[in-house]
Amino acid sequence: MTGTIGEQELETAARRRAEDLYAKDRTCELLGIDLRDAGPGRATVGMRVAETMVNGHGTGHGGFLFLLADAAFAFACNTHGPATVAQGAQVTFLRPAEVGDDLVAEAVERSRFGRSGVYDVTVRRSDGVPIAEFRGQSHTLGGRPVRPAPESGE
Repeated sequence: MTGTIGEQELETAARRRAEDLYAKDRTCELLGIDLRDAGPGRATVGMRVAETMVNGHGTGHGGFLFLLADAAFAFACNTHGPATVAQGAQVTFLRPAEVGDDLVAEAVERSRFGRSGVYDVTVRRSDGVPIAEFRGQSHTLGGRPVRPAPESGE
């Protein structure tokens, strides 16, 4: 049973790291992106497409879809402890998003070696239909841990 306790501790620590990073993310706050779940090497975020997020065709702007996927990627790759940043990323848009769509982005770690990592993110509408696929490459910085967010009232 000690393995189970260790797994629970890893889950709790990973979630806390993602929550600390999320608490300082002003872009997520501004756009209404919420952190829904996180664990070692994974994270899920959500966002509703607002009228201010559409392009000239009246559909969800690709930049906002990329940003949602990038947020999930950021939280997932920072669940291990040391500060980790994007080294590169690409997105494939599969379908348009519409105003009012509730989108969910799920990031999953595919590989991590040394200071490098590869993460896949799928962005879906709430009905499960995929909207975009994103692949991000991470780079862990010199062992600096993610700093906790300040407590309320500080």
